[in-house]
Amino acid sequence: MYDFEGERGAATGDRGGPHRALLLLEVPRFAVEYGASRLIDLALPDRDVGRGRPVLVLPGFSAHDAMTGRLRGHLEQRGWRVHGWGLGSNHGLTERIVAGLPERFAELADRYGQPVSVVGWSFGGLLARWLAHEHPERVRQVVCLGSPWRAEGERTRATALFERSRARHGIVENAREIVDQLREPLPVPVTAVWSRSDGIVPWRGCTVDERRDPPAENVEVVSSHVGMVANPIVLTVLVDRLRQDPADWRTFSWRGLLPLGLAS
Repeated sequence: MYDFEGERGAATGDRGGPHRALLLLEVPRFAVEYGASRLIDLALPDRDVGRGRPVLVLPGFSAHDAMTGRLRGHLEQRGWRVHGWGLGSNHGLTERIVAGLPERFAELADRYGQPVSVVGWSFGGLLARWLAHEHPERVRQVVCLGSPWRAEGERTRATALFERSRARHGIVENAREIVDQLREPLPVPVTAVWSRSDGIVPWRGCTVDERRDPPAENVEVVSSHVGMVANPIVLTVLVDRLRQDPADWRTFSWRGLLPLGLAS
């Protein structure tokens, strides 16, 4: 996240995110997570659980659609109509993204004539929250994957990247207002998927307040930050959540993922 408070984190002794050892393990962990999910998709038959419902997937900061391809392929195999954002690399709250994302979202909502589920990875989850505030009647639900939307998550291992991007690509004048808005309780169901072993962002900044209405829930997983878009555990949770009917919402349960004979 942008360091809107200047050097506040440095002044308070904030090291800027998770332990360095977790950061160094991000790439090797991602390789394992990606490979495992590919094997699962090859081994298990397709299941038409998505019923053709639309999903928009938003990449993390400095990422692009190619990096969410594993996640989108997993959902497509299971019957959802899944779309990338088509805006290139995510450079944050730039004029191009702040103007282009709502247009992309409106295009998909108009095409399908029904609310769209929005899945956001890392900073993409913050943008997903913003879309839900701006267009609550057209967003079916929001799923955030390792998204540090709280003020507690403002300084992460990527904060320096945000500041360099701001200098190079700029940000909109009302960037702080957008961040303040997306931090408000959402008017649609939201699921926050987070990991204590995240090597990029502090997990406490990713959790939601489950006491809020409409449904807001936390699902803890074991995953790297980069691997949130490929980890088989995360993808299992994502499929289960996207299957939910907002009018008949059922809280996530690991037990509920077991076959009926095992769960009884």
